Amino acid sequence: MKQLQGVGMTLAIIAALAGAAAAQPDRKAVSATINQVAWIEGAWIMKEGDVLVEERWTSPAGGAMLAVSRTVKGARMTGFEFLRIVERNGGLVYVAQPDGKPPTDFTLTALSETSASFENPAHDFPKMIRYTKRADGTLEARVGDGGGKDETYVLRRAAQ
Repeated sequence: MKQLQGVGMTLAIIAALAGAAAAQPDRKAVSATINQVAWIEGAWIMKEGDVLVEERWTSPAGGAMLAVSRTVKGARMTGFEFLRIVERNGGLVYVAQPDGKPPTDFTLTALSETSASFENPAHDFPKMIRYTKRADGTLEARVGDGGGKDETYVLRRAAQ
């Protein structure tokens, strides 16, 4: 019986800690306009072996940028995504729709002249999406879960 009480106490402590972690405030949204992320505009590609990743972003207009993305392996498309960055409530929201699924919003939480980070702590994966314009002219797209599971894509401008 004491052993079961110990397990019960351990579960209660874990539940309390999980509740405290869930109660942590989300990072605050950053004020911004769509023109501040205009550097994402363009056609971007990454080719590794027989895998091709493409992202094509429109120029900012009407408070939004739109994009399509696709991943091709060999001669077969293996994934696609509809993307938007939109002005909302004085900030920016990244809206992702992978493979035609319902949209998921990620709020802008950090912005510099060369980097924009969007977060949605309630989403399973990813919880964070970051674009960085690198000094060599490439665009780094990073997605992560906030716990060390990150995927990084380094895209270069596609020939026009």
